[in-house]
Amino acid sequence: MPDRPRFHVTLHPDGLAFEAAADEAILKAALRALAPLRSSCRNGTCRSCICMLESGTIAYEIEWPGLSAEEKREGWILPCVARATSDVVLRTDSI
Repeated sequence: MPDRPRFHVTLHPDGLAFEAAADEAILKAALRALAPLRSSCRNGTCRSCICMLESGTIAYEIEWPGLSAEEKREGWILPCVARATSDVVLRTDSI
Protein backbone atom coordinates (compact mmCIF):
# COMPACT_ATOMS: atom_id res chain seq x y z
CA MET A 1 0.00 0.00 0.00
CA PRO A 2 1.46 3.41 -0.93
CA ASP A 3 2.20 5.92 1.80
CA ARG A 4 -0.58 8.41 2.47
CA PRO A 5 0.35 12.03 1.78
CA ARG A 6 1.19 13.84 5.02
CA PHE A 7 1.29 17.53 5.79
CA HIS A 8 3.04 19.60 8.42
CA VAL A 9 0.71 21.43 10.85
CA THR A 10 2.03 24.22 13.08
CA LEU A 11 0.06 25.80 15.92
CA HIS A 12 0.72 29.42 16.83
CA PRO A 13 1.51 31.06 19.16
CA ASP A 14 3.32 28.15 20.84
CA GLY A 15 4.95 26.75 17.68
CA LEU A 16 3.93 23.15 18.36
CA ALA A 17 4.13 21.13 15.14
CA PHE A 18 2.87 17.71 14.08
CA GLU A 19 2.09 15.70 10.96
CA ALA A 20 -1.42 15.10 9.62
CA ALA A 21 -2.33 12.56 6.96
CA ALA A 22 -4.32 13.93 4.03
CA ASP A 23 -7.22 11.61 4.84
CA GLU A 24 -7.64 12.48 8.54
CA ALA A 25 -9.12 15.44 10.37
CA ILE A 26 -6.54 17.89 11.67
CA LEU A 27 -8.02 17.56 15.17
CA LYS A 28 -7.49 13.79 15.12
CA ALA A 29 -3.83 14.28 14.19
CA ALA A 30 -3.49 16.98 16.88
CA LEU A 31 -4.91 14.71 19.57
CA ARG A 32 -2.52 11.94 18.54
CA ALA A 33 0.36 14.44 18.88
CA LEU A 34 -0.97 15.63 22.27
CA ALA A 35 -1.45 19.14 20.85
CA PRO A 36 -3.55 21.52 22.95
CA LEU A 37 -6.62 21.92 20.71
CA ARG A 38 -10.00 22.19 22.39
CA SER A 39 -12.74 19.86 21.20
CA SER A 40 -16.13 18.57 22.12
CA CYS A 41 -18.55 17.30 19.47
CA ARG A 42 -15.99 16.49 16.74
CA ASN A 43 -18.63 16.83 14.02
CA GLY A 44 -18.44 20.53 13.14
CA THR A 45 -21.31 21.90 15.22
CA CYS A 46 -20.08 22.92 18.69
CA ARG A 47 -17.27 25.20 17.43
CA SER A 48 -15.05 24.59 20.47
CA CYS A 49 -12.07 23.78 18.20
CA ILE A 50 -12.42 26.92 16.03
CA CYS A 51 -9.13 28.51 15.03
CA MET A 52 -7.69 30.78 12.36
CA LEU A 53 -6.01 29.37 9.26
CA GLU A 54 -2.94 31.60 8.90
CA SER A 55 -1.51 29.79 5.91
CA GLY A 56 -2.05 26.68 3.84
CA THR A 57 -5.17 25.02 2.51
CA ILE A 58 -7.79 22.65 3.91
CA ALA A 59 -10.78 20.68 2.67
CA TYR A 60 -13.83 19.89 4.77
CA GLU A 61 -15.16 16.39 5.40
CA ILE A 62 -18.72 17.78 5.48
CA GLU A 63 -20.44 20.16 3.04
CA TRP A 64 -20.99 23.10 5.38
CA PRO A 65 -19.39 23.07 8.84
CA GLY A 66 -20.75 25.25 11.66
CA LEU A 67 -19.23 28.48 10.34
CA SER A 68 -20.89 31.47 8.71
CA ALA A 69 -19.86 32.49 5.20
CA GLU A 70 -18.20 35.57 6.73
CA GLU A 71 -16.19 33.45 9.19
CA LYS A 72 -15.01 31.22 6.36
CA ARG A 73 -13.93 34.27 4.32
CA GLU A 74 -12.03 35.60 7.34
CA GLY A 75 -10.11 32.30 7.61
CA TRP A 76 -11.77 30.59 10.56
CA ILE A 77 -11.79 26.79 10.36
CA LEU A 78 -13.02 23.85 12.40
CA PRO A 79 -10.14 21.35 12.62
CA CYS A 80 -12.47 18.57 13.76
CA VAL A 81 -13.89 18.30 10.22
CA ALA A 82 -11.03 19.84 8.20
CA ARG A 83 -8.27 17.94 6.43
CA ALA A 84 -4.99 19.52 5.44
CA THR A 85 -4.37 19.70 1.69
CA SER A 86 -1.00 21.41 2.17
CA ASP A 87 1.23 22.35 5.09
CA VAL A 88 -0.83 24.59 7.38
CA VAL A 89 -0.33 27.10 10.17
CA LEU A 90 -3.20 27.57 12.63
CA ARG A 91 -3.61 30.29 15.23
CA THR A 92 -5.23 28.87 18.35
CA ASP A 93 -5.34 32.02 20.49
CA SER A 94 -7.49 34.16 18.16
CA ILE A 95 -10.81 33.59 19.92
